[in-house]
Amino acid sequence: MPKAKTISEKIFSDHLKRDVEAGELVIVDVDFMMGQDGTSPLAIKTFEELGANSVFDSKRIAMVIDHNSPSPSEKVSALHKLMRNFRNQNNIFFYDIGDGICHQLVPEQGHALPGQIVIGADSHTCTYGAINCFSTGVGSTDLAIAMASGKLWFKVPETIKIFINGDLPFGVYSKDIILYIIKELTANGATYKAIEFEGNVIDELSVDARFTLSNMAVEMGAKVGLMKADDKVLEWLKNRTYKEFKTYQSDDGAKYEKIYNFDVSYLEPQVAKPHTVDNVSSISEVEGIPIQQGLLGTCTNGRLEDLRIAAKILKGKKIGSQVRLIVAPASRKILLEAIDEGVIQTLIKAGATIVAPGCGPCVGTHNGVPSDGENVISTANRNFKGRMGNNKAFIYLASPATVAASCIEGKITDPRKYL
Repeated sequence: MPKAKTISEKIFSDHLKRDVEAGELVIVDVDFMMGQDGTSPLAIKTFEELGANSVFDSKRIAMVIDHNSPSPSEKVSALHKLMRNFRNQNNIFFYDIGDGICHQLVPEQGHALPGQIVIGADSHTCTYGAINCFSTGVGSTDLAIAMASGKLWFKVPETIKIFINGDLPFGVYSKDIILYIIKELTANGATYKAIEFEGNVIDELSVDARFTLSNMAVEMGAKVGLMKADDKVLEWLKNRTYKEFKTYQSDDGAKYEKIYNFDVSYLEPQVAKPHTVDNVSSISEVEGIPIQQGLLGTCTNGRLEDLRIAAKILKGKKIGSQVRLIVAPASRKILLEAIDEGVIQTLIKAGATIVAPGCGPCVGTHNGVPSDGENVISTANRNFKGRMGNNKAFIYLASPATVAASCIEGKITDPRKYL
């Protein structure tokens, strides 16, 4: 009788056409790979140092200019030029300034699919696990090797199962769920593990909301945050790809390193306090802390659903006179959809500033570096010291609803009174 397997073990077994178990070191074909402008230049230089003349398959590689988009400096412009020249030489998929954030574009454009192995030279590549894809972040050297050979080595990860059940309370969102889970597991509680998210709450979440959970799996140290490909995922993929793909779910009796059960029925909105993602409190414990800037966007919460949530709270209201609200949609497509729906107009009328789709304010390269001593409330995934470009500022992480409500009052605010 075949041994019961996790999703990760099944995906690797099918790619290698033999039984694979967690803990094995393997070299496997990679289905798709991506680099962004913070990591691609080094990957390109390493690729050239390897003596490679051309990429193994131009249709399985993408590069994205999103971390410094548009370029804020002469030095960055030179790196962007290097990337554009590499695109011209190799005919790879290329997304330039304003197209959006890599972790939105890769699934949005149909490059990441269920059952695939996808790598990206960015730690939040784990995002695509929400659509049943084994996707994980790698270094620039690994990306260079994969671009040349189409293969990469992996240690097949052990799996942690996380069940999320209950009735999700009013005013509580997927961001609140994942912040609470990170608090419970801690920032290194799942290092080099695959996570499988399951439960009735996962079933009820939209695909947009599921991406938020998978995106932040790495904040517990995980390689990937996997979910089943249910009807919602298949519908989401319908107009994004014409390629065939295979979906996977774990077997009954599969071996897990740990199993966690969370009932979120009584969960409040959550806030991660400076300077670690697992330093999380319920909103009632941090209400009233003054904020000077809000950030709505990033690869965690810059999707249309997130912008809608914030706009619903801000409609007919104004942000506080001492507050800046920066909005960075996750892609050009999302920006256009938000314009068509009137969401962007609502945000602008409330006092928000819309910047080009991209990562700038999240990584602190441009578009919103805070001043010394300022508090920022952000929908991003990290709040490390210096993350937004100033190590004397303080970053709080929260849902789009909490960010919007807090920007109205100029202090951390429970969003439920505005919903």
